[in-house]
Amino acid sequence: MEAIRGQLVFFLENNVSAFIKSWRQKAFISESDIHKEEVNKNGLKMYELVKGMLENSLSDDDFRELAYKVAFERAEANINIGDFVYNVNSGRSEIIKWVISSGLPIEKLHPLIDDISAIFDQFSYYVVKKYTEIKEEQLQEKILYIDQTHKERLTILGQMSSSFVHEFRNPLTAVLGFAKLIKSEYPDIKYMDIIEHELNQLNSRITQFLHVSKKELMNGERESHSLYELFNELLEFLYPSIVDGDVTIVSNMKSDIRVYANKDELRQVFLNIILNSIDALQQVRYKRKINIDCHAVDGKVEIMISNNGPVIPKERMDLIFEPFFTTKELGTGIGLYICKKIIEKHDGEINCISDHHVTTFFIKLPLLIPEETA
Repeated sequence: MEAIRGQLVFFLENNVSAFIKSWRQKAFISESDIHKEEVNKNGLKMYELVKGMLENSLSDDDFRELAYKVAFERAEANINIGDFVYNVNSGRSEIIKWVISSGLPIEKLHPLIDDISAIFDQFSYYVVKKYTEIKEEQLQEKILYIDQTHKERLTILGQMSSSFVHEFRNPLTAVLGFAKLIKSEYPDIKYMDIIEHELNQLNSRITQFLHVSKKELMNGERESHSLYELFNELLEFLYPSIVDGDVTIVSNMKSDIRVYANKDELRQVFLNIILNSIDALQQVRYKRKINIDCHAVDGKVEIMISNNGPVIPKERMDLIFEPFFTTKELGTGIGLYICKKIIEKHDGEINCISDHHVTTFFIKLPLLIPEETA
């Protein structure tokens, strides 16, 4: 067998130019390929690696070095990796054809042909694997760049909107003040309740936008609050919306669970999630239900607000806590974003899972109360 190997190496050495020319005629090389001049060189190096295998002098380092070189060139040229695989298979076919035409006994050549084919398979594997790694790294870099650009645009948008609403709030505050004075001095004037209510709604919207821009946060003092009492007050306030939405709410709250928090901020979080749940349940024809559960685990209070409404698709699930993302016709897309910021401000976490049976918002908050408030 050693003699056959030597004769085959001698044959290949004497026909290298003809092989490269024949393979080059079949290979697919794009004119836009910035490394097209390297293709012939790589084909020649592969030819040398086959000879090295036949001489039992093939180096694994040399083999990987060529594979990684080709992978980087294919990625940099931005050429379809399928073209590379086609060219490798063409090279395999050509060299096997030349081996068979060497005139050596075919039965002696079969194991060598198998070895040659295995080299090409392994070479393709290394190149495609490294090419995939390079492309994945490039993709992650692009995603990072897009995310950074997106954040920068949001920052600019937040700065613009905050400047606008700050300018808008000054006259609004004055109007609210004078409306209260008019109502106090002339309590019988018609429609003053409606005017005051709408002004307060507008002021609430402005506060939400200021939350998003981070220019203004509710900075009220944190105190010890009973979640049981907070939810009871909230559900009493929401009673008209619950009845109007034909929703059943089941609350399993323990009266002894307390948190150290800003009550108004937590109220805004729970109010937003429950109202969103009521809204989502309008797509369900019967047995509309919201479950509120709460329990303490390892120094944390876990609150779960679930509804049996429609599933939130995965592509939307990744975006629901992003600012300005909304599926509602008249939505602002800042409600859940504000909820997330408030919970994180309280050193907590908020997440959501959804399937075709139930959608649940999970909220974790610190359970322990600081010593000075105990």
